[in-house]
Amino acid sequence: MNFQAVLFDCDGVLVDSEPITNAVLRDMLEERGWVMSPEECFRYFVGKAVKDHKAEIEARTGLPLTEEWLHAFRMRRNDALQAGLQVMPGAHDAVSAAYELTQGAIACASGADRYKVEMQLTHVDLMPHFEGRIFSGHEMARTKPAPDVYLAAAAHLECDPKHCLVIEDSTAGIEAGVAAGATVWALCADEALAPVLLEAGATQLFPHMGALPDLWRASRKAAGV
Repeated sequence: MNFQAVLFDCDGVLVDSEPITNAVLRDMLEERGWVMSPEECFRYFVGKAVKDHKAEIEARTGLPLTEEWLHAFRMRRNDALQAGLQVMPGAHDAVSAAYELTQGAIACASGADRYKVEMQLTHVDLMPHFEGRIFSGHEMARTKPAPDVYLAAAAHLECDPKHCLVIEDSTAGIEAGVAAGATVWALCADEALAPVLLEAGATQLFPHMGALPDLWRASRKAAGV
């Protein structure tokens, strides 16, 4: 448990963005003819890039998924986030503890586009902890559940992935961390999701971000660190 680096996902881990983004996406897909409940949309798209579902969206709507539509989605999404985004409870304490634990070897590795990640971290005053250590799946050959974004973050920190702790909340993200060779802990506020997250490869579940500092300290103490 003597982790040398901590790699955080962003959406649903550091910022409570997923309900906002999901609502915009659901509305815009309904405008094109694909009608879903908020819960259905969330289950389908959480932790995944919209553009990676081009074929499915086109089949469901009968319309091409153009760059213009994706741009419009991102603009509406960003406006909604700037109006209502909140930090995840306990995230400031968790990030500060991770920074101290690793002597600054932390990074944010997200499947989202860079503008969104940086805008969100700035909005909730977390950017100072991650400046110069933000990695976007949009800039990789493959995004989550492929491991590319976590491998890039570990390489930048000059840390073997097996010595990295990944903090995630989605199955796609957990699978990405596991595929990178890291240990993955998952935020699980809903106990009903626990079996799914464990099956994806998480080795530790925790109920809120504020639980992480004590969890890290207990793990290090148990390991004799």
